[in-house]
Amino acid sequence: MASRPRSIALVLALLSTLLLGANGLAQRGRKYKPPPDTSHIEVIVTKKSTGKPISNAAVVFRSTLDGRDEGNLEVKTDPEGKAAIDIIPTGSTVQVQVIADGFATYAGEYVVTEASRTIPVSMLRPREQISAYEDNTGKASQRKAGVQEPVKPDTSKQPATPPKPAPVPPSESNTPSPVKPE
Repeated sequence: MASRPRSIALVLALLSTLLLGANGLAQRGRKYKPPPDTSHIEVIVTKKSTGKPISNAAVVFRSTLDGRDEGNLEVKTDPEGKAAIDIIPTGSTVQVQVIADGFATYAGEYVVTEASRTIPVSMLRPREQISAYEDNTGKASQRKAGVQEPVKPDTSKQPATPPKPAPVPPSESNTPSPVKPE
């Protein structure tokens, strides 16, 4: 009968070693950190004048979380003017920049606290440059969208050859007159 308590003691020792060993491995191994919750962000790019979507516009996302840069990502809009991403961590500050041919670049900053967010962007035509020396409110573009040709001066108003100076009478000239011998 003495062997039976010994076998029970041996089984208990073996079980305790296995349980302690499993806990020890879990503590020494790599700690699992679940990925942060992400938000679905959709940007809808339209023309402000007509409300029609702009396809193939570049939408650049720059994300920061707790003051740490999370990186940049560029997405092109589809034919409906939509660009969507699902990898921005919830709680991030996102800078959105939209670049489209024939339109002024748009930039905005958003704090994403919800699981899904839609950002509407209405694109404007380029405006005249802003000057620090005059009032700049509501300046419309002086040029049309698309490829611009430089403005050439109008040559029809200028004479083809410069005018010749009028002859100066000899009495008014600055050159000395020849001395006549006496």
